[in-house]
Amino acid sequence: MTQQLQDEFDSSVENAEAWMKAIQERLRINDNTKGPRSALEARLRETEKICALEPEGSLKIDLILVKADAALRSISEDKKREVLSKLRHIKALWEETAIYITHCHSRIEWVWLHWSEYLKAQDEFYAWIHNMRVTLEPDIELQLGLKEKQWQLSHAQVLLNDVLNQSVLLERLLEEAASLFNRIGDPSVDEDVQKKMRVEYEGIREEAQSRVKLLEKITNEHERYSTNVNQFQSWLNGVTERLNCCIGEATKSSAEDKLKALKEITKAIKSGGKKWKHLENQCAEVIQNTSPLGAERMKDELEELKKALEKLKLLSSEEEERLLKIQQSESAYKSQARQLEADIQEFKRDLEKLENDLNTGEREKTEDEFVAQWRKCNATRAVLAAEESKIERLKAQLKDLLQFSQDVQPHAESVVSAIRDYQSVRGKTSKMSTDTEIQLRKLFQNPLQDFEQWKPSVQMLLKSPEPLLAQIEVALAESSQFKEKLMTLQLKKDLLNNILGEEKAKSFLAEVAEASKEREILHKSLLQTKSKLQNLILQHKDFDAGFAPLQKKLSAIKAKLDLENEPQTNLLGKKTQLQRLQMIQDDLAELAIQMEEVEKLVQSNTTHRHEMNQLLSDAQALKRSLELMIQQTEEHVQKHWAFNDKLSDLEQWITATTEKISSYQGADGKQITESRMADLERWLAEFPDKEIQLHLVEAHGQLVMEKSSPEETAYVQAELDQLKESWRSLKEMATGLLKRWQLNRPVADKKKKKIAFVDSRHISGPAFHLLDPNHKQERIRKGQNTSSPLHLLYDFEEWLQGENDKLSKILATTSSSTEKIKARHSKLEELQARVPDGQRHFEDLLHLYPAIGDSEGLEDLRYRWMLYKSQLKEYMSLPSMRSLEEPDRSRKKRSGVCSFLHRVCWAALPLQLLLLFLLLLAFLLPLVEDTHSCTLANNFARSFNLMLRYEGPPPT
Repeated sequence: MTQQLQDEFDSSVENAEAWMKAIQERLRINDNTKGPRSALEARLRETEKICALEPEGSLKIDLILVKADAALRSISEDKKREVLSKLRHIKALWEETAIYITHCHSRIEWVWLHWSEYLKAQDEFYAWIHNMRVTLEPDIELQLGLKEKQWQLSHAQVLLNDVLNQSVLLERLLEEAASLFNRIGDPSVDEDVQKKMRVEYEGIREEAQSRVKLLEKITNEHERYSTNVNQFQSWLNGVTERLNCCIGEATKSSAEDKLKALKEITKAIKSGGKKWKHLENQCAEVIQNTSPLGAERMKDELEELKKALEKLKLLSSEEEERLLKIQQSESAYKSQARQLEADIQEFKRDLEKLENDLNTGEREKTEDEFVAQWRKCNATRAVLAAEESKIERLKAQLKDLLQFSQDVQPHAESVVSAIRDYQSVRGKTSKMSTDTEIQLRKLFQNPLQDFEQWKPSVQMLLKSPEPLLAQIEVALAESSQFKEKLMTLQLKKDLLNNILGEEKAKSFLAEVAEASKEREILHKSLLQTKSKLQNLILQHKDFDAGFAPLQKKLSAIKAKLDLENEPQTNLLGKKTQLQRLQMIQDDLAELAIQMEEVEKLVQSNTTHRHEMNQLLSDAQALKRSLELMIQQTEEHVQKHWAFNDKLSDLEQWITATTEKISSYQGADGKQITESRMADLERWLAEFPDKEIQLHLVEAHGQLVMEKSSPEETAYVQAELDQLKESWRSLKEMATGLLKRWQLNRPVADKKKKKIAFVDSRHISGPAFHLLDPNHKQERIRKGQNTSSPLHLLYDFEEWLQGENDKLSKILATTSSSTEKIKARHSKLEELQARVPDGQRHFEDLLHLYPAIGDSEGLEDLRYRWMLYKSQLKEYMSLPSMRSLEEPDRSRKKRSGVCSFLHRVCWAALPLQLLLLFLLLLAFLLPLVEDTHSCTLANNFARSFNLMLRYEGPPPT
């Protein structure tokens, strides 16, 4: 029974191996892209058939596994090794065959699709050539006018731009034809076909350029004619406007000036006839390239210009005769007007002299100056009354000028201006006289008003409970000043009678006498108050004796607190500073008790109570500042303690690990034991966590250095640098030891060596090199020697290789237990979750394709990326993986979640419809502009940069 099972296993292995070799032979025969399109299509169909046989191969492998399992249960240990060896060999052969099937079919299918897209783009190019020939073949049509000719030229320029823009697509098409010829070698894409396409394009371009040149010549000729017509029309309008200015009644120029202007206009009209003859000759040339209707319009336009020129000539001659008659009446008008202006100027000079006599400046005047000014104003009034007869004489002269036809408005304005000046001087004189009287009254009444304003303030000062001695002394000085002013007013009785009148002067002097009596009473009260205040000052000297020591002690405490603002050099200094701050807090509490005792002595004195309140406020502010400083110092001490603890822990771990690894430095590969290898792997597994701990120590060090002195900052930075150096040395020692052990291990431990190599690569990877300055400099040098896009390509290749190794490691583990299968499934899901990020990076590489330039390397990377995704998807869809999801689905069906989800979906239906509508608008927006359309942006005719238009499942 055992021999039969082994024979069945051997026969199934031989059959499967023969079948795989046959498949590989068929693939080798069809693995070629050279030849005509029919041969390529036949190879594609053959590879599709071979791909369809892949499930059969999987079935053979499953059958071999079943028979191997049955044989392994009943044979001896020696034969088990032989069976396992054959089983590994047949698995490797099947994996190689499956990869070869996918590779061969994908490459042939890609070339087939590439060729198809090229043929579509070529058909579109020849269709464009045909359309352009049909458009450019007819002769140029004659147009109606300049605007139509410009439209025709613009249309031709648009066609020429289209032709020139098509050159870019032609170059892409020719490049793709050359690329296809290198791949397939078919005559349909050889150099003769490419030259033919270029010749046809150049013929279209020359025809479009010649048409544009001819239309530009016709349009420029018409534009020059139209410009000359417009210039002649503008000249005609300008001459007409000049003539209208001479003819118009509103003009202010004299008849002599108008005659000179008319002679110039006559000369201009003669030169206009020559211009019209030039336009007539130019019109004959333009008519040759214009339609009959347009030529008729141009002739009518010239005739209208000729009629306008003749009409202008007739009007000029008639106006010249009329002006000769007007010139005779102007001489009489000018003599009378000159006399009127001379009289007006003389009258204005007299008024100006009177006005200047009244101006005395804006400076402050004395009482005598105000009196002199008031008398001068009265004399000026009498002179202005005598000048009123001159105003009537000027009005009569203006009335005589109205008999002429000339404009007398300027002379009328001069007369009105003279009358206005007369009224202004008279009004100014009256106002100045009134203002002078008002100022004199104020000068007399100011002392009395100032006394009335001063009296209430003195009365309030006398009524206040605690008046200041300085205020009393100021009030006494002001009282003496008022006494002098009131006595001076009483001595000016005669002057007051002249200015105010006897009755008003008598009443005013009575008020001054009353004010003098009130001042005497207030002065006596102020003297009494002053004597009382001097007695009170002697009673409060005891307060000053107790208040001054409190101020000095508070100032001393504040000075001590200011000295503590300087940062300390170490942790011991910070602790000592905290103790000193607490002692200052005790001194401040003792001072508060003393202040309460002194405060009881100032309850009856407002001034001393204010000083005491100010001292209490300063003490409270100092107390709050001290509490804040104590809190900050405690926080600094705690941060420094935390930094020292974490630094000490990490240094102890680095020292212990360094000693352990150093003890293994002398051991060679033969002396390596499984326990030592396991210890080394366990230490290496702790490296990522310790690296995070290193970052935390650096962060705590930064917090400590922010609030420390320069000396302490330098010391902490030195500790951090020493820690980084220890970490780097430990890393280099561990990595070197691991590599040396791997090189010395025998070949029989290949599987363990592979695992150790993966761990070593993980430790020495990008995450481990974050703190290695040598690695950072190496990356900088590497970035300087290579371009950034090529560096991205190398990074993606390295990442893809790592993902392939992880997938191979996951697939190499075979187990039948449910827990291990679940763990394997979770690892595959992690790989699947990183696929979108990899796809995004790969698309970035595609956009950077022109900068990379290595098309073969990028094509190979595309194939490896597609192969990795297909393998991962295939293993994710195995029956063993799907069986893990079925129990979860059954449990969900049995739960009551379905009804809840149904209600949620029904409630969210309006929002879902709104989102679908917005998504539809987002797809329709690019269609508004053709250049943004996806159909135009992602097809073979518009771009050959690694993008295909393909509808269907992926080739792999």
